[in-house]
Amino acid sequence: MMKNMSGVYEFLDATKIHNLKWFIPCPVLLYGKREYIMSTNHLDIGSFYMVFGFWSVLAGTSFSSLIRWSLFNPGAKFLDPVCYNAVVTMHALVMIFFFVMPVMIGGFGNWLVPLMLEVPDMQFPRVNAFSFWVLPASLYFMGISGFVENGVGAGWTIYPPLSTFSYHGMCMDLAILSLHLAGISSIFSSINFMVTIKNMRSVDGHLLSLFPWSIKVTSFLLLTTLPVLAGGLTMLLTDRHFNTSFFDPVGGGDPVLFQHLFWFFGHPEVYVLILPGFGMISHVLCFWSSKKTAYGNMGMFYAMLNIGFLGFIVWGHHMFVAGMDIDTRAYFSAATVIIAVPTGIKVFAWIATMMGSQVSTHAPMLWSTGFIILFTIGGLTGLILSSASIDVTLHDTYFVTGHFHYVLSMGAVFTILAGFTHWFPLFSRVMLHRQKMKSHFIAMFLGVNIAFLPHHFLGLAGMPRRVADYPDQFWFWNKVSTFGSHLSTASLLFFVFLVWEAFIAHRPVVSVRNSSSSPEWSVMVNLPKHAALESAKMLKDPAKKYLGTRL
Repeated sequence: MMKNMSGVYEFLDATKIHNLKWFIPCPVLLYGKREYIMSTNHLDIGSFYMVFGFWSVLAGTSFSSLIRWSLFNPGAKFLDPVCYNAVVTMHALVMIFFFVMPVMIGGFGNWLVPLMLEVPDMQFPRVNAFSFWVLPASLYFMGISGFVENGVGAGWTIYPPLSTFSYHGMCMDLAILSLHLAGISSIFSSINFMVTIKNMRSVDGHLLSLFPWSIKVTSFLLLTTLPVLAGGLTMLLTDRHFNTSFFDPVGGGDPVLFQHLFWFFGHPEVYVLILPGFGMISHVLCFWSSKKTAYGNMGMFYAMLNIGFLGFIVWGHHMFVAGMDIDTRAYFSAATVIIAVPTGIKVFAWIATMMGSQVSTHAPMLWSTGFIILFTIGGLTGLILSSASIDVTLHDTYFVTGHFHYVLSMGAVFTILAGFTHWFPLFSRVMLHRQKMKSHFIAMFLGVNIAFLPHHFLGLAGMPRRVADYPDQFWFWNKVSTFGSHLSTASLLFFVFLVWEAFIAHRPVVSVRNSSSSPEWSVMVNLPKHAALESAKMLKDPAKKYLGTRL
């Protein structure tokens, strides 16, 4: 029995096909646990990243709930200040390094890049597996750092002297080891993605989909900035244990040097978190607007390149209060404003992509439009902070917290949810419940706005961030923000239920319409475990045709 659900996907009645083995989405049931865990197939590794990010977001959201419970009333009665700072640090590190990056780059990248390139697998499948299996060890060390001594309370930026041995002992060493391992994972993964997209694509670059291009730009950013972070962390380790003085003024060092090293990585990291989302949003809008390509496809590509390049030269706007001279402040302010140009190009191109078509109200489209609106608001508050004189006033207030949560909690997370709801039929061969997913979007949309919009009001009123207590005058907006946080946490649990319900209800996908916008939808049959046991070397002949040969 077949029925049409609003013209995009077609389903079979699950009660008629419960005996069809190829609809089972779990590869463990198909070819054994050991073979699955030791798999080098990009589909399995992409699923590993997704599951890993799923557990990480539950942990990170739990930390954020603790933060908001602590700020529900003044007085620091729920968490003491030391524990509060440790929870804030863990929330940031887990969300950035163990949720957004693994899911966006590792999960969606491993699943979609080979399918969009129409190649059997990644260039280096074993390196791909190694990149993932380093991450659980990294998360383990990060987790136990929170239980050693009083936890890492230096913030995710771990500035010295707060991160020196005078303030943090073994817990900081474990956190630095965790970040080193996460960096190793990202570097190997970035090399793999760059080589795969360079060597194995079967079309010229200007014909390549936007998502593989976004992954390639992101991989370049990681490959060039992570060694700088690793160098800064290693210098910090030697300061802590080998009596060097890179960041110790007593020995002639400069703690501001660490800020430069960290933010030379940290600001491109912001675009690492959002550029793959830009590529996903472009694909989702094309599909649900019945367009073959995004409006101004090449303009979108060059905008991504410009964002990646400009991201390297604006790190100083995080350090306006660190003692910059007036000319340096003027440069970093101007460079920060210029980033709004390619970002604005992408926003207007997305809007133009939706024009002239009957825009659907399915969940992926709702997440995409919600992302465009809220990311634009976050970008506008970023323009406000680009002014050095304003930033000096608002630095380390809740206005900054509201800004980066609008571009991350409502930017990166909304793109992840848009991509997940869009490609979930491809990943699992079953469908999420359409109406319930709309309810989930409404709950999450309201929750994050109620949680983070008051942060701007609190920051303008002067409430500092990373402080466990506050005066009574800030009580009302903190209470409102806490209600919003609990609503978004409830919506996350509702989302977990919806994913579980999709596998239990078993609404399989029979065919996909409007699939001409991207080649990955042509693979709606049971995918092989591993199409090639070894990497393929791609050779280019004079006629610009690509031939695959086994190494």
